[in-house]
Amino acid sequence: MLSKPTFAKRQNVSDTTQLYIFGNLKHTQKNIAEYLLSPLAKGGIHIVNMQNEIREEHDISEPHRDNHFLVMFATSGHFTFNIDFKEVSFSEPTLFCVFPEQVHHIIDAQTPKGWIISFDPSLIDEEIKQLFESKFSAPISLAPKSDFYLQSFTFLNLLENLQSKSANKYIFKSIHSLLTAFLNSIANNIIVTSPIEKINETRGRIIKDTFYQLLKQNYKTWKHPSQYASALAISVAHLNDTVKALTGNSVSTHIQQTSILEAKRQLYFTNKSVKEIAYDLGYDEPVYFGKLFKKLTNHTPLAFRQQFRD
Repeated sequence: MLSKPTFAKRQNVSDTTQLYIFGNLKHTQKNIAEYLLSPLAKGGIHIVNMQNEIREEHDISEPHRDNHFLVMFATSGHFTFNIDFKEVSFSEPTLFCVFPEQVHHIIDAQTPKGWIISFDPSLIDEEIKQLFESKFSAPISLAPKSDFYLQSFTFLNLLENLQSKSANKYIFKSIHSLLTAFLNSIANNIIVTSPIEKINETRGRIIKDTFYQLLKQNYKTWKHPSQYASALAISVAHLNDTVKALTGNSVSTHIQQTSILEAKRQLYFTNKSVKEIAYDLGYDEPVYFGKLFKKLTNHTPLAFRQQFRD
């Protein structure tokens, strides 16, 4: 049995609570800190009961990324997070998801109750992952004692119990089955509570969702809409018309915005030079990168760093 790590409680979270998460430092100090799944995870899943006093392995009040999904089922309490420069607060029974690529940190947590479950991305079905990315970007308020609330409570209570058992292949299978059931239950709740006309899977929505997946995987090297259209086996015009109709922005705009968001993260959270960031994001001409950054943010890269960090 692994012993619990002993780290000091962070200082800028309310004294009314102690909220902890596990993780291992992956990158060097020059990069944005990225943390691996806890070594206490079983079968790629780790669950924390927020009412328990658990020592943390890293400071979650400092901006970082995780290489895994994190889903919080808060039965009560008040929480404030910063997710990619946006402050997110909630206090009622809520579901909340942090995706692997997002830079985040906790600002405040008061009297937390519920669970935090972290899991490897390979354990989530691709269809559900796409649904989460399009419909689970903000906290989901829950109705106490609703069927979905009670189901979620049951799933996570069982997962916590199984995590405490001695590991064997049947425990792993049970944990994986419960996680799948929990994620499917969330997906079902999203569908039944969303307007029918907006959730129907049309051909256009499939194209848009697949484009988003390709963009996340390739934005550093694929800078032209034709590369995405080719991967989707459709024309550039069809891809652009479809994405713009559903999102309001062109394919080129999405490509640029994704790169610039990552540039903001690196400008804010690392000490890399503008040139290093430009090259890392696939721009061979730092001058062009600087002009693009200013066009989309109204700041030069250095002005952004000075205004928002220094």
